[in-house]
Amino acid sequence: MDNIILSGALAFLITFFAIPIIIQVAREKKLFDEPDERKVHKMVIPTLGGLGIFAGFILATLLGAPLGTAELQYFAASAIVVFFLGIKDDILILSAAKKFIGQLIAAGIIIKFGGVQITNMHGFLGINEIPHIASIVFTLFTVIVIVNSFNLIDGVDGLAGSLGLLTALVFGSYFAYIGQTLYAVIAFSLAGSLIGFLIYNFSPAKIFMGDTGSLLIGLINSIMVIKFINIAGNPGSPLPLASAPALGIAILIVPLLDTLRVFGLRILDRRSPFSPDRTHVHHFLLDLGYSHRQVTLLCVGANIGLIVFAFVMRNLGTTTLIGLLMTFFFSAIGLIYYRRNAHRFSRKTNLPMEGKILKTHKILSLTPETVEVD
Repeated sequence: MDNIILSGALAFLITFFAIPIIIQVAREKKLFDEPDERKVHKMVIPTLGGLGIFAGFILATLLGAPLGTAELQYFAASAIVVFFLGIKDDILILSAAKKFIGQLIAAGIIIKFGGVQITNMHGFLGINEIPHIASIVFTLFTVIVIVNSFNLIDGVDGLAGSLGLLTALVFGSYFAYIGQTLYAVIAFSLAGSLIGFLIYNFSPAKIFMGDTGSLLIGLINSIMVIKFINIAGNPGSPLPLASAPALGIAILIVPLLDTLRVFGLRILDRRSPFSPDRTHVHHFLLDLGYSHRQVTLLCVGANIGLIVFAFVMRNLGTTTLIGLLMTFFFSAIGLIYYRRNAHRFSRKTNLPMEGKILKTHKILSLTPETVEVD
């Protein structure tokens, strides 16, 4: 337990003191995120906050992890891969194809060498054990989606960091309780570094995490959720939980399902699932007039509520519980979308009269040649 607490504290301190230096260097070297018509910020802001997150996370994890944990070296290798992907994209812009290939490499490392693999669906749609090849393909898909989910949800000050902090604390608490020290250290190191970062990122943001930070959060969460499902779904584990896959989805529900929804819409529109647009839930909430801080608190609050709901109702079974979670989530999205369109229509039909010329009459100066004209 001491290792876990010290790792979280060390990660916080490293990130907290690194971020101001990164901000200063980014300003001197003009490494900014430029505003455009799709982005919600209106001024140039440094995007290299992920450097501070990575530094705090990796150092605290390596120092706090128990000796003899072979999989840690593969997790670190995978984290370094996404770190270089993110830093290249934050500074020079990386094509979606190259970014995707890099994510496949990172996912392949943790699956092939790190032993991160979904082998059992625990009764979802009547499926239990999964064939080996199908297991690898499904795990690869899961990792890629989760990695991108935090990357794509990072559109509002403090949102990706706050959701990442929530998931890290939930997973970390479970792993600490059952004695999985390595995964608890990983989770609390991430949590500590995110707390240090959020001090500078919560609205109004002084720095963004960029792809360097969001890809790292997604990768670590993909490792933790798969490990959580495998352990919590095992009846012989220290704390078995019914409907483990549904609980894993509930913990990641806002970034995960929002990304799947957006990917689906883009594919139906015959576009790349990685093409940019303004169809995420945080864009809808911003269009309704909510501030960055309010959007972040609403999304985190909704995520917490669905985690609690899933935990209380876990005995309903995996399929039923996942169905309920998806119904609640997509119903909420539908309601937000309807209100957003109604709000836009209302604004268009109630434009102010400012700028319009209303003529009633005009008065000309009275001279022998002029008279008042109505």
